[in-house]
Amino acid sequence: MTNTTLNINTPNGFDKTFYDRQLLESAKTRFVHAKFGQLRPIPLHSGKRVQFRRWNLFDPDTAGLALVEGVTPAGQSLSQTEVEAEVSQYGAYVEISDLVDMTGYDQVIADSAELLGEQLGTVVEWVTRDAMCAGNNVQRPGGKTARSSIEAADKLTVSEIRRAVRTLKRAKARPFCENGRKPHFVCICSPEATYDLQNDTLWQDVSKYANAEQIYSGEIGRLFGVVFVESTEAKIFRQSVLNKVKTATSNAASFVLKNAPSEAEAAYLKTEGNTIGIGAATHTLAGFDEQTLTVTLTAPASLSADAIVYSADAGAPDATTKAAPNVHATLVFGKDSYGIIDMEGKGALQTIIKPHGSAGSSDPLDQRATVGAKAPAYAAVILNDLWLVRIEHGVSA
Repeated sequence: MTNTTLNINTPNGFDKTFYDRQLLESAKTRFVHAKFGQLRPIPLHSGKRVQFRRWNLFDPDTAGLALVEGVTPAGQSLSQTEVEAEVSQYGAYVEISDLVDMTGYDQVIADSAELLGEQLGTVVEWVTRDAMCAGNNVQRPGGKTARSSIEAADKLTVSEIRRAVRTLKRAKARPFCENGRKPHFVCICSPEATYDLQNDTLWQDVSKYANAEQIYSGEIGRLFGVVFVESTEAKIFRQSVLNKVKTATSNAASFVLKNAPSEAEAAYLKTEGNTIGIGAATHTLAGFDEQTLTVTLTAPASLSADAIVYSADAGAPDATTKAAPNVHATLVFGKDSYGIIDMEGKGALQTIIKPHGSAGSSDPLDQRATVGAKAPAYAAVILNDLWLVRIEHGVSA
């Protein structure tokens, strides 16, 4: 990852290398999901999309491959699976006045770089995490077939880890073995998930083998050929909507919410095609007006006042309150199961500093400077869905 600092030319003469490092270090604290993917930089002036291709294996068939003496068999056809990803940009900046420049400019620059690095590093981590969690190779405890049936008691266990390892081995997933380590798969999990796992006597804490092998940053333990790396940004599926109907309706295609929605509620309700539960019925959303708190449905419904409005995008809703527990996503994967893409020569993150006086006539009194951070072009995508298992589970309170 390369950082680029632009327009470092201020009266204070601060050290640009220091500020580059400040951004990188704060961003690295969040890079867990992003550091295990296959890196593919896009050459400059080559478009916004990158295509990954792999040959499909031939099916082994004892009977079909048996040769008949003197008879030439039919040839086989080569085929490939293609995966494409399109890069996007992410960025933010802060303005610094000339008064701040005269009173405490160096400290403000350093703090701004650190804060922006933390913010952009987290965004890159989320983009990678969400791409990894978009796969279809899902495992749930207790034979549960849907996320909405998972309860808090359906915790991550040693048995679930063993199941995931079995799935990867059957799919011939490629293990990691860099730096002379024994072949292993990697697991990214939340602190809550490892809290539950560490109750098992089979858990091997990292302190027991740290002197024997080089370890990953954030590595916490190992179990059945899986190395565990903890991330505070591990995916958690939370219930988006939990509200009530304000007044009763009769055969109407819209109703008003009783309580002002959270940001997550509003975003969910605005998305056409999402579904909500009201009582025992499920309804499809057609729109939401944040000003009037009016929810529009695709079909008329008769609703009672104070009827609970809820979404089923987390765990199993309580029979009475309809509140649902969070569902945590633990990822167990092999090497080259997913890829990350950035622009060649640009790196994942850039620092951009515009000093006072750099804006020309748009800042005639040299009053404003800016500190910015940008991910110039970034994307993540699953390359082989069979080599990445997502375990959806509950956690201890």
